[in-house]
Amino acid sequence: MSTICLYVAQLQLRSFRRGLSSLASNHSIKVFPHPQIPNRYLLSYLDTNPPKPALAIGTTTTVPPTPNSFQGNPRFLSILNDVLAKHAADDPDLKSQARAFASPGGFSFIQARNQRGTGTGAGGASAEGGAGGAGVGGWVHLSDTRNPPDFGRIAWPEDILGSVEVDGKGDIIGNYQASGTYRIVTNQGILGLSPFLQEKLIARLREEEKRA
Repeated sequence: MSTICLYVAQLQLRSFRRGLSSLASNHSIKVFPHPQIPNRYLLSYLDTNPPKPALAIGTTTTVPPTPNSFQGNPRFLSILNDVLAKHAADDPDLKSQARAFASPGGFSFIQARNQRGTGTGAGGASAEGGAGGAGVGGWVHLSDTRNPPDFGRIAWPEDILGSVEVDGKGDIIGNYQASGTYRIVTNQGILGLSPFLQEKLIARLREEEKRA
C-alpha cells in the first residue's frame, strides 16, 4: 500500500471513529451527525456510517435527546411495533413477569378481561395493583426499561409499549397489542428494551438495511 493510500485510510478511520458515539443512557444507541441536516443528530441502533435516516430511531438537536429536541421516525416506530408483535410473547422477562403477577400472593399488573378497553388504552390494563391474578387471567404490560415501575405498580402510560393477554396461570395466550400511548423519548430517557427484544429489533433493522 502506498504512503498516500495509507494516509487516506487512516483519515477515513479517524472520521468513522469521530462520527460513531453512543448515548450514555443506552450504549446500544449510536449518535451520528445528520448527513443532510446541519446541527442535527441521527440516533440509530445500527452502526453503519454514514447512517441511513430511514432506519434511524429519530433525530435530535441536543445530546442526550429530550422530548423537545427529539423528532421520531414513523418508519422506525412501525418496525418496532412489528418486532414486538412477533416476539414480545417469547420475551423471557415478560413471561416471568406474567407468571409472577398472576400468582395469588403477588401484586398484579393484570386487569380482568371484562375491564379491557378502559384507562390507558394499553390492552386495558390500567389499575395500580391490587390482588394477584388469582386464577382469573387478564392483561400484563410490556414496559420500557428506562423507568421500571415499583413492584406491584403499573408504569406510566408513556412507558408502556403494549400488553399481552395471559390466563389464570400467568401463561401468555393472546397476541401483543401496542399501547398507543408509548413515547420513545421522555424526561426519564430514551427507548430501552430487554436484551432479547433488543436483539430481535437490531436483527430486523439489519434485514431492512440489506433491502434498502
